[in-house]
Amino acid sequence: MLMRRFFPGLVPPDPRPERALWFVFRGRELLVRENSALDPLGQPEELGLAMLRWQYLGRLGGQHCFSAEVAAGHAAPPGMEFRDLRALFGRLDETLHALAGRAVQIVEWDRTHQFCGACGEATQPRSTERSRVCPRCGLACFPRLAPAVIVAVERGDEILLARSPHFPAGFYSVPAGFVEPGESLEETVAREIYEETGIDVKDVQYFSSQPWPFPHSLMLGFTARYAGGEIRIDPSEIEDAAFFRYDSMPKFFRGRISISGWLIEQFLQKHGRG
Repeated sequence: MLMRRFFPGLVPPDPRPERALWFVFRGRELLVRENSALDPLGQPEELGLAMLRWQYLGRLGGQHCFSAEVAAGHAAPPGMEFRDLRALFGRLDETLHALAGRAVQIVEWDRTHQFCGACGEATQPRSTERSRVCPRCGLACFPRLAPAVIVAVERGDEILLARSPHFPAGFYSVPAGFVEPGESLEETVAREIYEETGIDVKDVQYFSSQPWPFPHSLMLGFTARYAGGEIRIDPSEIEDAAFFRYDSMPKFFRGRISISGWLIEQFLQKHGRG
């Protein structure tokens, strides 16, 4: 059985191991067994996989891990299939799903930084850090990471929930938004809540964080208390927002899938409804 501690790495063993954990992506679809399992594989080329690029990720326990990209329309080997990473929530082992989230971001970064954005020269990977550097002008490009805040705003025994147009019918979540240049995280919390709902908040407290590879975010969870204002939504961002009592909640995303669920579950537990 695999140990669950992951050790990041940059330099692959030479030669490549005969068997390894390969996170092979076709776009944002991950190659898995037909039962959604992800097992160590032999060399991808032996399975008929024509890799465009591949990267070394590190070790999960004693197992070497790699990511790779194949072209759009590439067929899966017999007994395997390409599955959207979101659809594998709850089906793929939690540790492997988290590592797949890391892998897809590295694959996408590597694909989109083959050439220097300043002078157009072909970039080269560094062996001392996860970056690609331009040999002509020296510009270094690192994997993109977009920090975003996600906030549970409480008003007594109520919580502020909002609904995005792309949510499944009837589902709500706590508000979220990206950090802008020059902002502290607390400033982002106050701005995002006010912009989306017209509500002022106070007592902003850090809760927890979650990598979110859709496409390359780091979700930073906070709690806050209502400080004033009436709800007025920004229709370009959300289609509805309201305060809900702990005993009259709408549908929301439960379980370990998203930090939004963790925040709401904590609110419910506080009121004996977890």
